[in-house]
Amino acid sequence: MKVGLKWIVSFSVITLVAIGGLFWNPAADIPVTGEFLSEDKIVGADVAWILAAAGLVLLMTPGLSFFYGGMVGRKNVISTMLQSFIALGVISMVWVVVGFSLSFGESLGINIAGKHYGIIGNPLSYPFFSGVGNLPHKMMAPTIPFILFALFQMKFAVITPAIITGSFAERVRFISYLLFIVLFSIFIYTPLCHMVWHPDGLLNKYFGVKDFAGGTVVHMSAGFAALAGALVVGNRKNPHHEPSNIPYVLLGTGMLWFGWFGFNAGSALSASASAATAFGTTTIASASAMMTWIFFDRINGRSVSALGACIGAVVGLVAITPGCGFVSIQESLFIGFITAIVSNVMVNWKPLKKIDDTLDVFACHGVGGIMGMILTAIFAHGEKASLLHGGLEVFLHHMAALVLVSVFTFFGSLLLYKLTDSIITLRVSEESENKGLDLSQHEESFS
Repeated sequence: MKVGLKWIVSFSVITLVAIGGLFWNPAADIPVTGEFLSEDKIVGADVAWILAAAGLVLLMTPGLSFFYGGMVGRKNVISTMLQSFIALGVISMVWVVVGFSLSFGESLGINIAGKHYGIIGNPLSYPFFSGVGNLPHKMMAPTIPFILFALFQMKFAVITPAIITGSFAERVRFISYLLFIVLFSIFIYTPLCHMVWHPDGLLNKYFGVKDFAGGTVVHMSAGFAALAGALVVGNRKNPHHEPSNIPYVLLGTGMLWFGWFGFNAGSALSASASAATAFGTTTIASASAMMTWIFFDRINGRSVSALGACIGAVVGLVAITPGCGFVSIQESLFIGFITAIVSNVMVNWKPLKKIDDTLDVFACHGVGGIMGMILTAIFAHGEKASLLHGGLEVFLHHMAALVLVSVFTFFGSLLLYKLTDSIITLRVSEESENKGLDLSQHEESFS
């Protein structure tokens, strides 16, 4: 097989990254400064829980690959699953080299009324994890080693671009996809992560956005990037297909649901009451959404299906993510219920159907993330009062942030797709699409 220049360049980049890291000589530990606490502040129970939670979040990406892989046509199963799975390799490397620095490094941003608000982190703060050691960070994670915090956050960075893949499944070149997710992670995910989760971040410090585990950072960004991708790549030549393997979808849903406990409860960054609350609201919202979805399908003349139950469960998980540590069990029941109805309507909305979002990523993750952000601003308990607790200002700030995030992620992704396409053509040829991406891109087949 002829090897193209793009593959040689890609291998050269990985080689430089692998060797380049040796010259940074990151220390296993760093001196106690005003930024870090001493090692005796580490809480063993918190370390044990976040280690487990990080493993659970990692499991979500293989789970997503089964979830998506079972939904596409038989000749595109492997390619679709690999697009999710490969993010474990690509984004992990990006995160170590520069992603963590851009997300949680020293704040670079703007000053408003004499106060600093971060937009992105300094890329030279922790390059190649330099300075990311065993001491806890006073502001970000005061009871666990900083390296554990960095690795836990890495799993969120990994799954976000993997979610996007469902929108352009069955028609995107693999090498182009790799380039896009690198660009997306650097230019969309990291600034959004910094603005929402860094103590000095713009959306956190100025807007007061309450995003416990990633409804904004992960699901809204992935949802709007998915919509942009479907528009840029265009519709499939044959948009109608039968799901290849419903048991794969069920397996993937189970893995996602299981992993989501680490995603949400782990975001408490401690073995605490907050983690327990997030654990409970996560499973109840998902259960509520799953049951609502299948009954709503039935009263609208559609069959009760395993596929519908799985999609409903995931929509509930998406919706509860931003508010999981801020709302009660009773409120999580309602959040799952109402989001399932709204998302179901969007999945079947004819104008949206004209856009070939293969696996309805925007209608599920994008809309689910939007609903989660709105409902969190309505129901959340805690220091910053939500709408039902007299917090009109917090609600209005959430709505303003929602618009800002939507515009930034959609148009930013649109630009990155165009850039990627100008470097390496995004879409496969019509012949390759008809043949199926498993064979045309990977010379493998699902049997």
